Amino acid sequence: MAMSDSPRLGPSARWSGLWGLGMVLIFLGERMIGAGAGAARGVATVGGLLCVLVATVVRALRGRQAPADRKQAERLLLSLYAFGLIAVLLYFIQSDLPTLRGGLPLEHSSPKLATALAALWPALWITAAFPIALIELSYAQMAKAPRLELGRLRDAMYSGLGLAFALIFVFTVVYVSSERDKKLDLAYFRTARPGEVVRKMVRTLDQPLEIATFFPNSNEVREEVDNYFADLAKESGQLTVVHYDFDIDPRKAKEYGISANGTVVFSRGKRHEQLGLPVQFEAARNALKTLDKEVQQRLMLIARQTKSAVFTTGHGERTWEPAAVATDRRTGLTKLREVLLDQSYDLRTYGPADGLAQEIPKDTTVLVIMGPQRPFLPDESKSVNKFILGGGRALIALDPENHVTLKEILDPLQLEYHDVTLASDQAFAPRTHTLADRTNIATATYSSHPAVTTLLRLGNRAPTFFLGSGWIDAKRNRPVDIQVDAPIKAHYSTFIDKNGNFEFDGDEQRRSWEITGAVSMGLSRVFVVADSDCFADEAIQAAGNELLTLDVMHWLMGDEAYQGLVSSEADLPIAHTRKQDVVWFYGSIFLAPALVIAAGWTTTRRRRRRKDAAAPAAPTAGGAP
Repeated sequence: MAMSDSPRLGPSARWSGLWGLGMVLIFLGERMIGAGAGAARGVATVGGLLCVLVATVVRALRGRQAPADRKQAERLLLSLYAFGLIAVLLYFIQSDLPTLRGGLPLEHSSPKLATALAALWPALWITAAFPIALIELSYAQMAKAPRLELGRLRDAMYSGLGLAFALIFVFTVVYVSSERDKKLDLAYFRTARPGEVVRKMVRTLDQPLEIATFFPNSNEVREEVDNYFADLAKESGQLTVVHYDFDIDPRKAKEYGISANGTVVFSRGKRHEQLGLPVQFEAARNALKTLDKEVQQRLMLIARQTKSAVFTTGHGERTWEPAAVATDRRTGLTKLREVLLDQSYDLRTYGPADGLAQEIPKDTTVLVIMGPQRPFLPDESKSVNKFILGGGRALIALDPENHVTLKEILDPLQLEYHDVTLASDQAFAPRTHTLADRTNIATATYSSHPAVTTLLRLGNRAPTFFLGSGWIDAKRNRPVDIQVDAPIKAHYSTFIDKNGNFEFDGDEQRRSWEITGAVSMGLSRVFVVADSDCFADEAIQAAGNELLTLDVMHWLMGDEAYQGLVSSEADLPIAHTRKQDVVWFYGSIFLAPALVIAAGWTTTRRRRRRKDAAAPAAPTAGGAP
C-alpha cells in the first residue's frame, strides 16, 4: 500500500489512513473521554475533525490532478469521505454539544428526531468506512498497473456495502428485540380430550352428576374447559354441565362454596368436589394438558365408594416410609403410593402390632403383601387365608433372593412360587451394562385376562420389566372352582439361571415362564407376581409397569370399568442412556461437520469435472486439437 499510484499523486492509502485516524480521535473524544474530561475531549474531537477534513481536501485535489482512469477512483473515495462526514455531522446534532454553551440537547425539544439521528449516524458511518477499506485494498493491488480496472474497485465497494448492510441489519434486529421484549411460545399445545377411563366412568353413572364451571364470560380457559366437558357430556344423559360467572352468580357460588372464578365443581347429591384452574390462559396451559387426569380423580372421589389398600408390615416388606427405605437397600414404593393416591385409594399399613395374627380389618378392599424378606408366622398366614377365602382380594409380590415362598398362603390358591432367578440374553433391560443385566427381563407376552387388558391392547408398545424374577407354577390337579391364569409370561428366550453365571448352559431350559398368577374363586381374587421390583420406584417409571399396577388394582378392586388410558398432552422428557448421550455428543461435534465438509467437497469436485469436460482442449504444436 506504500507503492505509488501515480508519479503525480503519490500513495492513496495514506489519506484514507488519515481519515480513519481522525474518526478514531473523534470517537475517543466523544465516546471514551466524554464531557467530564474538559479540554482533553476538545483536543481529541477537534484534532480528529481536522484530520478528516485534511484527508477530504487532499482527496479532492488528487481528483483534479489524477489521470482520467484514476480520477473516477479518487471521486469514488471522495464521495465516501463526504458520506462519513455527514454521519459525524448528524452525531454532533443529536449529541450534548449544545449544552456546552448553556443550550438544551435535541432530545429535549425533539426526542423522536434525536432518537432517529442516534440510530442513523452509525449506519451512515459504517456504510462509508467498510467500502473505503476494501477499495483501498483493491487499489493497492493495481498500484503499478498501466490502467486501473474500475470494475474491480466497484466490486470492492459493493462488497463493503454488503458487509455494512448486513451489520446494520444485525444491529437493527438486536435493538428492536431489546426495545420490544415480546415472547412467542411456539411449543405444541392442546387441551387434553376426555380419555378412555373418564368416558367409561361417565357411561356407568347410575345417578345424576352435575358439573358447574365458574369462569368469566369470553375467557379462553373457559372455552377450553367447556369444549372438554361438552365432549364428555355426550357419553351419558346422567351428566349435566352448567356454566356460571362468580361475579354474576354470587348466590350459586356461595351454594357451592366458591370464592373466585377458575373453579370446576363436581356435584352429586350433597357431595361436592372442586378442581381449581388459573383464569389466565398462559398460567393454565400446563393444567389444561393434564385436565383429563384431574377430572378422573374427582369423578372417582364422588362417583364411587372409598376403597382401601392395606399393606402388610413387620416382615421386611417394601414400603414408602422414609425410615424403612433408609435401612432397606431396595428401592421403595413412593411412586406406587402416588399412583394409587391418584386413583383415590385409601392407603394404610397393617402389621403384627396391629393384629395381623388375629384378623385382617373388615374394611380392607385389597390386602397387599409386597416383597417380604421374612416368612409369615403360622397365625399370620391363617389370618391372610381367612381373609382371602372369605371373599377378600390380595396382591402378593415375592422376590427370589429373599427365599420367602409363602407356601402356607399360596397352597390353598393352587400356586407354587419358585425362588430361582430367571435370565434372558435376548430380552432384557440394560442398567449396569454387565452380564448381570440379563436378569432384568423384559416381556410383552400377555394373555386376555382382565388384569392386563390395557397391556394386551398395547402389546410391544408397553413392555413390562421384572428386575430379578422367580417364576410361578399352577398345580395341575386343582379344583374346578379355582380358576388360575398366567396373565404375563416371560419372553421365550428366558432361562432359569441355576448357577448364577448369567449364561445359558446346556442343563438349563428356555421357555416362556409364568411370572404372574391370577386366581379367582367365588368372590375372592388374588394376583401373585414373581418379582416385587416391578412395582418399585425404579421399574414403575416404565409405562408398561405403571399400566400393570393400575389394571391389576382395578381388577382386584372390582373397578374393571375404569381400566384404560388417561388422556394427557403433557410434554414428556426425552431420556437417553449414557451410551446414547456419548453418541449424540460426538455425532454433533464431529460427524455433522464432517458430513457438511464431505458434501461441499463432493459438490466442488463435480463442478470442476464438468467445467474441465466442457472446456476446449489445448491445441498441439502442429495445430491439431
